[in-house]
Amino acid sequence: MSLKHVFAPVKLRRRTLKNRIVFGAHTTNMAQDGLPGDQHLAYYLERAIGGAAMIVVEPMPVHAAAVLTRGNFRHSSDEVIPQFARLTKACKAEGAVMIQQLYHVGAHGDWDNSWHANWSPSGGPSYHDNDGSHAMTGDEIEETIEGFVQAAVRCQKAGFDGVEVWAAYHCLLDQFWTPFSNRREDEWGGSLENRTRFSREILRRIRAACGEDFIVGLSVNDDSDKEVCLSRDEMVEIVALHDAERLMDYVTVGSGSYFDFYKLLPSFQYAENLGADLAERLKQVVRHSLVTAEANIRTPENANTVLGAGQADLVSLVRAQIADPHLVTKAREDRTGDIRGCLSCNQQCWGRRGRDYHISCLINPSAGHEHLWGGDRFTPADKPKTVLVIGAGPAGLETARVAAERGHGVILAEASPELGGQFRLAGLQPRRAQITDLIGWYGRQLEKLGVDLRFNTFMEADDVAAIGADEIVLATGSMPAGTGFQKALPHVPELPGIEHGNVWSPEDVMGRAARLGRHVIVLDEGGNWRGIGTAWYVAEAGHQVTIVTPDAMIGKELVRSATDFPARQTLAKLGATFVTESAITGWTGRSATALCLLTGQLSEIQADSLVLATGNRADTELQAGLRVRGIVPRLVGDAHAPRLAAAAIYEGRKTGLAL
Repeated sequence: MSLKHVFAPVKLRRRTLKNRIVFGAHTTNMAQDGLPGDQHLAYYLERAIGGAAMIVVEPMPVHAAAVLTRGNFRHSSDEVIPQFARLTKACKAEGAVMIQQLYHVGAHGDWDNSWHANWSPSGGPSYHDNDGSHAMTGDEIEETIEGFVQAAVRCQKAGFDGVEVWAAYHCLLDQFWTPFSNRREDEWGGSLENRTRFSREILRRIRAACGEDFIVGLSVNDDSDKEVCLSRDEMVEIVALHDAERLMDYVTVGSGSYFDFYKLLPSFQYAENLGADLAERLKQVVRHSLVTAEANIRTPENANTVLGAGQADLVSLVRAQIADPHLVTKAREDRTGDIRGCLSCNQQCWGRRGRDYHISCLINPSAGHEHLWGGDRFTPADKPKTVLVIGAGPAGLETARVAAERGHGVILAEASPELGGQFRLAGLQPRRAQITDLIGWYGRQLEKLGVDLRFNTFMEADDVAAIGADEIVLATGSMPAGTGFQKALPHVPELPGIEHGNVWSPEDVMGRAARLGRHVIVLDEGGNWRGIGTAWYVAEAGHQVTIVTPDAMIGKELVRSATDFPARQTLAKLGATFVTESAITGWTGRSATALCLLTGQLSEIQADSLVLATGNRADTELQAGLRVRGIVPRLVGDAHAPRLAAAAIYEGRKTGLAL
């Protein structure tokens, strides 16, 4: 009963939720030709099987102007009904209450996807891109309200128990609420009553169309630190007004907005439980609605704390249940140590969604592949084998775990005394200890599965051959090239002056092998956490840091995960200097020569140490030795080709399933 608040049932309208955990709305981008198919169904069904009490399926655009992504569903079309009926039937059979979110992003749309001008209360600017929007006429407002109502009716016909009307993140409803974006002088603007007329009409008409049994929710957000956004007091007043009129059954509270996109899916750079503060304020004023806290609530323990403190009635764990779809069941069975904890990295959820791909998960690559791989549950192998995995980085760990789950006898040989490989070093960067937690999770799982784990075991080809395993998997990783080669200078195979020393790799720094001087240059060619996290670590330790990159901005690749601006902000506050669109043409041991790639101008940067966050090379020595002996191993992760951890874990999962 350590999680007694999580597992207390609660009544919502005329349904009873079996626990307090919600799998909240988020865009999976899995629709095919605007319809939910097998991929979409399998994704949500896995979370229903995993124990989520309520699932809020991703947003349904309510109008042509509301379409935002390639994977959006067809708006204004009854063709979605039979496809969603398959989904609701399957998930409800597992005991989940099924809701669908309805949305219209207003001024912040994407006409390249919608092929429709953005609509807004007063023709305000888009914070999604540089487009403007069309100020809605009275008839267009009525048309949009009817779009919400008809979308709700379709949801009801498809078997959904209710809908959640999206009013968060400065979307269309919030644009009507907010004086900054609502400059109207008619009955839809001005006073609080007029500014909330649009949302109140939507909720009222949905209730009239769908009846008393239908659940109606409202989604809002907290972005009160932005001057133009609604303050917490104003948001409390607006929600209380809707509650007093009994227009909704619950309200969900997230964080961030189009004005602060980085807090929409807050990464590990932010504090946990961000949505709980405003949720607590709302819970003190609403009388008829349940309150759901959302935003960076990562664990059942955090959820239990929020619930036990009376800050909310329900808690939405989204990324946590993407990472481990069976989180709720494991928590109910008192197996919280078996839960694979979300890293709050955003690399494969938000990162893939931001590129208009379907989402997945760095640590759970079955996310988005449930229809192909059977989710996070494993089918026993037809013929158990002896499997030798060499290298206990992320690729080797996942290969060994999945192979063992399927009944194979697994030997995992690791040359060092610890699990994790280079991934373990990433966990030593500031605020990234969740990676260390994940490696600990792997250790517990491997022990339970009876994997023969051999530390301090450097394997040569003869050693591998002597074991005589049925399957050999090389997860030997990659190594820094050590040459200073830069893609920006492809004609220069080795950095001139590298022989002067005081040159290190991020692995040297994070492994504490580097002896750094006072002023450190980090040459960051990747634009990701390997370089940026190392620079953060060095700057936080008191060194003066200069980051040199060939890109137009520091942390270019972090844009995908919406972590770039907070990273640059942190580095700037630590006194780091940024040199962009530049390469290093020489090193003296005491200074570097920087080449501006725009102008060709050379400049000198004084420094005691140079850290090269440049490309790695696969470790192929053992592979070559095995092939000489006629042994053809399977390659996973960086041993196959140097990439990020997401690729390593994906290949580990895929290989473990294929053995």
